Amino acid sequence: MTEAPVAISAGKDQAYHALEHELGVLMRRARALSNEFMREIHPDLDAAAYGLLAGLRECAPARPSDLADYFKVGKATMSRQLKVLEELGLIERRPDPGDRRAHLFDLTPEGRRRMDAVSASRQDSFHQLLAAWPVEDVRVLATMLARFNRLTETAVKPIRSRADAAACDPIG
Repeated sequence: MTEAPVAISAGKDQAYHALEHELGVLMRRARALSNEFMREIHPDLDAAAYGLLAGLRECAPARPSDLADYFKVGKATMSRQLKVLEELGLIERRPDPGDRRAHLFDLTPEGRRRMDAVSASRQDSFHQLLAAWPVEDVRVLATMLARFNRLTETAVKPIRSRADAAACDPIG
């Protein structure tokens, strides 16, 4: 199915409809691509665990409660997801130096290696997909997506365990 470009003279309602449509297509295709990449990390990994790994890659170490707040899931759900990732050897827990009763989670060296490899594959895919585009067009797209993502920052709490958590966006 080929997507029709938005007519420049389209009215405001048409522009918002086109945006909603194109974002839906983008999200569906991104989800399908992520499903392929998450299988490279581990065949038993599910989408939630992959998203959690991506978040930890960007913002670790992090407390389970901060992760649960960020991903808008209950603490019990987060605990189950962390346990699975820990059992797969992709993350590890250690005591929080600021609060000996709490734990912080981070990727294991193997978890980081696998996530880095998938990130490199994803970048290669973008290079191939956008090879015909001028670099300036790629920059404009990245700038506009970053601008849009900043608008949505208020929808989620940042992960607070790192000093630069406000700049951290693990959903990438």
